[in-house]
Amino acid sequence: MEWPGFALQIQCYQCEEFQLNNDCSSPEFIVNCTVNVQDMCQKEVMEQSAGIMYRKSCASSAACLIASAGYQSFCSPGKLNSVCISCCNTPLCNGPRPKKRSSSASALRPWLPSTILLLKIALFSAHC
Repeated sequence: MEWPGFALQIQCYQCEEFQLNNDCSSPEFIVNCTVNVQDMCQKEVMEQSAGIMYRKSCASSAACLIASAGYQSFCSPGKLNSVCISCCNTPLCNGPRPKKRSSSASALRPWLPSTILLLKIALFSAHC
C-alpha cells in the first residue's frame, strides 16, 4: 500500500569490491539506498585462505532474498570457501555485528507493529 508523499528510504553500508579483513562498517561506506526500490541491506561474507572478504550493498528485497537462498548451501561460517549472503531491512543493519541481545526474532521485522498502527489510524480517520 502506497501513501502519496510517503517514501521508504534506508541507509546501508556499501563496498562493491571485496575488502580483505575490512568489513567496511565505517562512516565513509554509508550510502542512501534508492527510494522505494532498494528496501534492504545485503552483506556477503567469503572465507578464503587469505582471510575474510566482504561485499555490502543496498538491495531490493526480492533480489537479496533470492541471492541469500541461492547461497544457503555454500554458507558454513568458519570453513574455508564459505560464502554467506544475508539480508536485513533496518538502517545500517549490514554493519558491524551487534552486541549479543536476548531475542533475534524481534529484530527481524521491527517495522511491523508501527505499520499496523498506521493502518489502524488511517482506517479510523477515514471513518470520521
